[in-house]
Amino acid sequence: MNIFKKITSSSSFGHRPDYFLIGIVFFIVLCGFLFLTSASSDIGKMQYNNSYYFLEGQVLKGFLPGIIGFFVGYFIYYRRWKKVAPYLLLINIFLMVLVFTPLGYAANGSSRWLHFGTFSFQPSELLKITFILYLASLFSSMNVKRMKQTWRAYWLFLSVSCLVGVLIIIQPATTMAVIVIGSGAVMYFFSGASFKHIALTIGFAITVIASLAIVTPYRLIRIAPFWNDVVGSISPSLEIKGVQADQFHLDQSLISIGTGGLWGVGYGRSTSKYSILPEPMGDSIFSVIAEEFGFVGSFALIATYAVLVWRMTDLVFKSHDDFARLTILGFSSVIAIEAIIHIASNSGFLPFTGVPLPFISYGGTALAVTLTMMGIVANISKHSSA
Repeated sequence: MNIFKKITSSSSFGHRPDYFLIGIVFFIVLCGFLFLTSASSDIGKMQYNNSYYFLEGQVLKGFLPGIIGFFVGYFIYYRRWKKVAPYLLLINIFLMVLVFTPLGYAANGSSRWLHFGTFSFQPSELLKITFILYLASLFSSMNVKRMKQTWRAYWLFLSVSCLVGVLIIIQPATTMAVIVIGSGAVMYFFSGASFKHIALTIGFAITVIASLAIVTPYRLIRIAPFWNDVVGSISPSLEIKGVQADQFHLDQSLISIGTGGLWGVGYGRSTSKYSILPEPMGDSIFSVIAEEFGFVGSFALIATYAVLVWRMTDLVFKSHDDFARLTILGFSSVIAIEAIIHIASNSGFLPFTGVPLPFISYGGTALAVTLTMMGIVANISKHSSA
């Protein structure tokens, strides 16, 4: 992988892990608990007579499994994942098929969860690990710049991406497909892919997303607040209530952010979280943070994510083998894309898509998976960094 080639004299096993990176991760998690407590306490009190209902759920269903996943990722030598990556992806795909059986259950019109007794999780979230590990294994095992292997690698990447994308989209969870496959595309690009393949992939992705938006009204409704004239000309029969609902969501989010001003109204003093903002502990949590901590607090949070992604990118260049580099690159892309989409949608730059803010938004599976990813990264920083 020439783009990441660095001159190294010897392997460096047994180094200490990147404690600075680990510290950033758990600092964001701790801040997330504080933000989630503020955003969800009133809803928890009204719906469950427990102000800490959602915080307790986040700890029990997300943080504790995530800590286990983190240590599993940290103590298992990272190259072992390369051997089992294809099998992990196959298991993940099988679990995603199960969401359409009686074992799955739907909520808010989406079939994304598997339910086993009192335990439930989203198989699509696991793709952030299994899909990334599979692609890292694939691309690090093939010289994609050699002509004989270029097209083989491309078609393998495209075929698996299409299979995964279809299973996610029919749930439906279009933005999850964008995050997972987009991260895979970043990995493919930096593995040495030709610009011809990159252009073909981008063109294919734009065509698919545009087609989905046109043929599925609820997706078009998400875009309506941004391109009302286009929406009207494409589909005059669109439900105006749906368009107004999304416009209302956007307007209230912008009002919340604007209310925060420079320094914010103070922790726990957001008024929009009570009834105006939908999903204040999930889809809209950045708006609540911006209202309570203002521009300064919002900028500090964004800067913290930037430092985290920068530190992971730095590890990409310090790592000694392609599998490690591509794995970290894929994980950092997932976190970066997810954070950008969440913050941009709350700020009016993108349609609302229901993407959580990494480490912060309410969602047990998402937090557990992200912490597991970081455990693998910590192991790589220990065994494969200069």
